[in-house]
Amino acid sequence: MLSLGQRTFRFVWRVANAALVASLLVLVYSAGWEYSVRRYLDGFSDAIVPANVSPEQRVEAILDWMRNGPPRSAEPSPTGLAFRDPETTLNYKQLLSVCGTATNAFLNLARSSDLQVQRLLLMTPDRNTKHVVAEVLINQRWVVVDPTYRVMLRNARGETLTRQELQNPRIFAEATAGIPGYPQSYNYDVYAHVRIARLPVSGLGIRPALDWMLPGWEERFDWSLLLERASFFVLSAASFVTFLLLAVRMFLGWYADHRLKISRFHLRTHLTRAGVAFLTTPEIK
Repeated sequence: MLSLGQRTFRFVWRVANAALVASLLVLVYSAGWEYSVRRYLDGFSDAIVPANVSPEQRVEAILDWMRNGPPRSAEPSPTGLAFRDPETTLNYKQLLSVCGTATNAFLNLARSSDLQVQRLLLMTPDRNTKHVVAEVLINQRWVVVDPTYRVMLRNARGETLTRQELQNPRIFAEATAGIPGYPQSYNYDVYAHVRIARLPVSGLGIRPALDWMLPGWEERFDWSLLLERASFFVLSAASFVTFLLLAVRMFLGWYADHRLKISRFHLRTHLTRAGVAFLTTPEIK
């Protein structure tokens, strides 16, 4: 007769195993999803970006496609579109006209063209997003690209500019003077790479805490890939949950063997025996 503690353990053990199997299935599915997205983007970028050109020429090729590409689909109700699906953002006219999704489209094509890029949010003083642009690493400098207006921001001498340089009001006015209708409010006084306000825990003071504990945390990882590509987010979440559940299962196995002293199904032992039986040549007597 099993005790209450043993019955409780077996219930927890079965739930943990079921959750682990489910997470492994999601992990396999999300890996296939992310692989198919990357294949699609690689084919798309190969079609519009010439081979063996400089990083700056790759950026210009993507912007030229965004300016002069073939006719795109139009959706009567764009709010129903999947904004985090790269295939959707590349093929709908409305999404290529909105700063957030236009920047996503640019970032996805730039990554597939072997460019190092990141998303940059231009913020109001109260930290609301007013515009979204991209930064591209060229010659060890993070230069600014505005996919919404299809331009690399440059000074009067034609030199590309970083966000630090664009904080200078004179340089910013010089860089945007030739862009029709460019709002002067899209300055670089306040910026971020991650919009904490999108998270349900935004009121808990996460940003100041992270800034204090991990200075420069926003630029240590490509947060835009995690937060703006659904397939990569699901893959990352499934990987984390699977690792966590594996750790839980190992702990429960140790607890059953060393504390409760109850028998359980040892998957590794059975797989080892099955492998030995399959690979060992039978003796003929």
